Amino acid sequence: MHNFLSYIKVPWLVFTLAVFTLLIKLSLWQTDRAVEKEHRLARISDFQQQAALSIDELLLLERDKGENINDFPIKLSGTFDKDILFLLDNQANNNQLGYRVLQVFRTEEHSVLVNLGWVVGSINRQEIPKISVIEGQHNLRGNIRFNDVGIQLIEQDFTGLSWPIRVQQIELDKFSTLIKQKLLPFVVYLDTKESIGYKKNWQPIVMPPE
Repeated sequence: MHNFLSYIKVPWLVFTLAVFTLLIKLSLWQTDRAVEKEHRLARISDFQQQAALSIDELLLLERDKGENINDFPIKLSGTFDKDILFLLDNQANNNQLGYRVLQVFRTEEHSVLVNLGWVVGSINRQEIPKISVIEGQHNLRGNIRFNDVGIQLIEQDFTGLSWPIRVQQIELDKFSTLIKQKLLPFVVYLDTKESIGYKKNWQPIVMPPE
């Protein structure tokens, strides 16, 4: 009987220690993430007082000085491509599902995807909202956001579709192939003070450090 009890206790002891170690690692990871978010929020606050830089200035800053340009304020001058419009699906606002409207913006040397804001979607998920594309020459200000592609259960397929295209995730490499022009590796989120676009309800950090 004693040997039997010892046999039962040892596996449970190993299991308990493994779970305890995992929880300790998880708590340390959460702490690190909270610190990262606090630093990023402080950085974004500082950027609000900083003059916006052009694309070329920011790319030079990143390439030559190794600067992390995420969240940097940016100024753009160019035209929107009226034929290329993406609708990022499953974007909520005040308990309403909708889309973020993304349109390609062309400068003299670059093409970049611009997040124009949020629009409400239809209860019928097969019905795509009617969006008035933006045309003409514009001078814009926004902030750079590098996009992390999360877990994908189903690979996005863009064959046989018509514009605007509804997408589940922002995949800039695939978008570049689709539209046959190289997009910069980040998205520009329009400044909330810009008059063009739609509801600008984005937050750089959805879940606060707390």
